[in-house]
Amino acid sequence: MTRQELLRVLLVGFMGSGKTSVGRDLADRLGWRFVDFDEAIELKESRSVANIFAAEGEFYFRQVEEHVADHLLSERCVVLASGGGWAVKPGRLAAVPKGTATFWLRVSIEKALERASSEPGRRPLFEQHDALDSTRQLLIERVPYYQKAQWTVDTEDSAIEDVSAQILEILTEEYTRAVGE
Repeated sequence: MTRQELLRVLLVGFMGSGKTSVGRDLADRLGWRFVDFDEAIELKESRSVANIFAAEGEFYFRQVEEHVADHLLSERCVVLASGGGWAVKPGRLAAVPKGTATFWLRVSIEKALERASSEPGRRPLFEQHDALDSTRQLLIERVPYYQKAQWTVDTEDSAIEDVSAQILEILTEEYTRAVGE
């Protein structure tokens, strides 16, 4: 098998899995740009994700997210953090452009809730009265989609820097272009 050139890294996973934190650190280490899908959507829409959900609903949000993601996935030398629900569409991860390394940042429900609760108002699907039960069900539904990523990295009890280092190790082994050149 011929090794291919690394053009971009895409991080997928549940809310609170560390996509944004790890993505920023990884981009710094690679000397690349970092873009969080939700932040790009907020910039495009000039309002928060929570406001988009409240005013327009999830369907509208997912349409904007798909458009933003398609644009970002055409860029080079970028680390991308998808929204927690972006990968939850049949064939979505299989359709990412060649040269895109995909990583599922895996986390338990308990750790995801712990991390997400530190950002009240930022996670519309988390703001329900039965947060634990609804979050557990949502994660169960999404795992089969996340598992389509090329690699899985457990972020449960790992420092951001350790997760980034693990991803860099995988990238160095798998891609021809040396990272950071």
